[in-house]
Amino acid sequence: MTLVLARIDQRLIHGIVVTQWAGATKAKRLMVVDDMVSKDETQKAAMRMSKPAGTGMSIIDTDTAITNFKAGKYDSHNVFMIVKEPATLVKLAENGVEIPKVNIGIIFDGEGKKTVKKMVSVNEEEISDLKKLEAMGIPVTFHFVPSEAEESLDTYIK
Repeated sequence: MTLVLARIDQRLIHGIVVTQWAGATKAKRLMVVDDMVSKDETQKAAMRMSKPAGTGMSIIDTDTAITNFKAGKYDSHNVFMIVKEPATLVKLAENGVEIPKVNIGIIFDGEGKKTVKKMVSVNEEEISDLKKLEAMGIPVTFHFVPSEAEESLDTYIK
C-alpha cells in the first residue's frame, strides 16, 4: 500500500486522529506534512509522544514528502497523512504523489474566512484548492470522525 488517506486538520496530531482515524485507516505510519511544523522541534516532540504503539511517524516538509513518495520509501506502509492546508495537498498531487482521498476535518476560522460547516471555515484560496483537488480526480469529503457519514464537498462548497 502507500498513502491510504489525506486529512486536512489544523490541529494535526491530536486525540481523534490518534484514537479513531489511525485505527480506521489501519495506518502503520502517521505523516504530518507541513513546512513550518517540520522545523519546530518542540511541536514535533509533542506530536511524537501521542503516537500509537507500533505506528511510525514522520513530520516532514512538502518537498521531502514528494521526494520520499517518488523514491518509494513508503510503498510497504499504510500512510495516513495530515496537513494544515489544502494547498499542501495540491502541491503534492501536482508533483506526482498519489492521493486516494481527502478528508476535511478541522480548518480554523479566521479573517477572510466563512464557516461552511461546524469546525470548518475556508477562504477563497482554500475553496479553490479543494475544487482543484476534485478536478484532479481526488475525492474530497467532509468527515470529522470515522463513525459519522461522509459528506461530499459540494454539500457545503458549491
